[in-house]
Parts: sequence; structure tokens; C-alpha cells
Amino acid sequence: MNHEELAREMRELRERVPGITDTAVAAADGMLIAADTADIIDPESLAAIAAAGLGIARRATAVTGRGAFRQTVTYGSQGLAAFYAVGDTALMIVLGDEGIDLERLHEQTRPALGRIGAILTGAGPDPLAGSPAEPGPLTATPAAPDALVGAVNDTATEGV
Repeated sequence: MNHEELAREMRELRERVPGITDTAVAAADGMLIAADTADIIDPESLAAIAAAGLGIARRATAVTGRGAFRQTVTYGSQGLAAFYAVGDTALMIVLGDEGIDLERLHEQTRPALGRIGAILTGAGPDPLAGSPAEPGPLTATPAAPDALVGAVNDTATEGV
């Protein structure tokens, strides 16, 4: 996995969508892979909570016959938290302030998910990454080594 590419993709999403305050990528089992978050947010806890919510969201889509989980959005009084499937084994968490344009967020996130998925799998650049892609369903994945998480966190927070 190319840590610099992952950090760049997360930063560029923040630049393309005004109102994004924080981003993180986690394995479906809750292991943090990368984070570009404010100091007041514990990225490991965010990843764990997102994975727990993923279980509920996946079950809800299955029980209601809505297909594979793609995304969910939770609203609070000071903004939102959006959770997106990244391929079969990961999820992306995007936090936004109360002024974020949700339609623009979804529009810009879809192609980013394809590129992030390719980075995570080491598949190289995705030739279709510039076009909207349907993210795949999520399943459990082996945990990322702690050294890998630290390296990506350091890269993701540079220049922020």
C-alpha cells in the first residue's frame, strides 16, 4: 500500500468539498488504516465506532432487501458523519460541518472510493477512478500492522 497516495487522496477530497473537517479510512473490523483528523478526535475510536455502525447498516440493508451496503449518513447539531464502503474490506469516514453540501460530498466521494480501494489493495491506479463507481459490499479484513497505521497517520496529517 502506498501511504503517500492514500494521504493525498484524503487531502484532495477535503480540498474538493468545502465543509469536510476530518477523514479516516478503516478496515471493516474497525482497525484504523489512515486518519486526517483534528486533535480533538480519537481516530482509533472513530474507526471502531464506524465499524460497529457498519454491522448495523449492513444488517439493515440485508433485512430490507436493499442490496449491499454503500453509504450511510448521520446528522448532528454541528454537522454530519458519512460512512462509505471502500471495496469489500474497508470503509471511509468523512466528517463535515453543518454547511457541507451533501450532494457534492457524495458526487466527489464516489470516484475517490475507487482510487482508495485500488491504493489499499495495491492494484495501482484505477483507470475508471475518475468516473463514478459503485462501491462494493464490506466484509472483514485482517488487521493492519500498527507500524503501518502510524506511518499513514503521520503522512495524512502533514500540512494540515
